[in-house]
Amino acid sequence: MNTQNIRDAALYPLTIYFDGSCQLCSAEIRNLRLRDTHGRLRFVDCSPADFVSPVPGADRSALMNAIHGVGAQGQVLRAVAVFDAAYRAVGLPWVSRLLSLPMIRTLANRAYPWLVRNRYRVPRPLIAALFERAARRAAARAACRSGSCELPPEART
Repeated sequence: MNTQNIRDAALYPLTIYFDGSCQLCSAEIRNLRLRDTHGRLRFVDCSPADFVSPVPGADRSALMNAIHGVGAQGQVLRAVAVFDAAYRAVGLPWVSRLLSLPMIRTLANRAYPWLVRNRYRVPRPLIAALFERAARRAAARAACRSGSCELPPEART
């Protein structure tokens, strides 16, 4: 077993805390849910006003201002590191490899706080362009894995 597999075994299942009131966040979580065929991810919407954070060192406000993940052994991930782990979990290691490139990682870490501050302003058509087609493809693949391979018309694009 290689080092990455050992690290992953200690990380999953990964519980991801996200802002369910954000269209962008919800679209990404829907995409991840559809791709999570091995049940390596758990999702918790922390947007309800009465939500109490179980994440060590992060109250509800912190969870609403940066995506957080808690690994199987209690390790806390934040921001871009959560996406890195989530993409590996759902079989998109190329995204993780891209995020591991120093220049891309630096750019992602610098852009993430700006995106979080402006996430409610992202236009719905842009969110649809970024995530809905990918989510349809993921749903179609999931249907094929379950033995029902005929693609619905909306997944054929």
